[in-house]
Order: sequence, then structure tokens, then C-alpha cells
Amino acid sequence: MSLRVAVAAPFVQNGTERLRENEFVVALSLDRDWFSPDQAKRLIDIATQEDLLAHDGTDLELAFDPATVTIPDDFVPDEDLLAERSAFERVLDALVAEGTEKHEAVGAINTLQQELEITIEAAAVVYARREGIDVSDLAPVARRALTTAGD
Repeated sequence: MSLRVAVAAPFVQNGTERLRENEFVVALSLDRDWFSPDQAKRLIDIATQEDLLAHDGTDLELAFDPATVTIPDDFVPDEDLLAERSAFERVLDALVAEGTEKHEAVGAINTLQQELEITIEAAAVVYARREGIDVSDLAPVARRALTTAGD
């Protein structure tokens, strides 16, 4: 919820559904003092990944109606908004985007994790590959999780 609010705030402030990227960054970093400019850019990446924003050249377009969001006067976004999503979450999103039911994927990944005695990230990557989904960009993350699991 707070991600939607943080993303919508610059658009509501400017009364539009489309902003230049630098206007978005200025609104969050200078106008509201919620994030540094680098953090505001990171928020753009996260919101784009979550399909809340769409990039169109140097412009950002809000992917939902800003009128559906209320921004409380005392609202300050949580720091965890900028945390990177886990490989498991990203693989799960890829599976769902390809038509797999979320509960089915989670169940199959959990079963695979128990059978192979590996991390959830590794099990998710293995399952996705078995389903024909390309998650090769996440394989190194899963591999690192395997090598650090016992530490």
C-alpha cells in the first residue's frame, strides 16, 4: 500500500498521470524530502518492476488512477520500499505472468525445496526452468543463496 502512495504522490502533486523522470525524482527528493535522488531513482525501478509505472523514453506514466490513492498529510514511506525483492518473489511473478496459478506455483516450489533440500530461491529457479520459463538472470542469485545457506 505505501508503495502505491509513494509512487502516486508526485503525480497527485502535479495533477497528472505522466511526468518526466527528473520531475518525479525532484518531487520525492526535494519537494517532499522522502528520498535522496538515488533512492527516488531506485523507487522508479521498483515501481516499474511492480507494474505501477511505465517508462516511455524520459517520461514516466502512472499505471493506475491516482484518484484511487489517498496521501495522508503525515505520510512518510517506509525504508523497506527500496529493499530488493527476493529471487523467489521475482521468479514467482514470472511464473504468474506466464499463466501459472500463484498457489500452485508456491506449492510446487515448496515441495521441490523439501525434496531436493535446497533453498527456496534455488527451488523456484529449478521449477521455473522445468516449466519452460527463462529465469536465467536469477540463477546466479539462487546459486549464491545455495552457497551461503550453511553460513
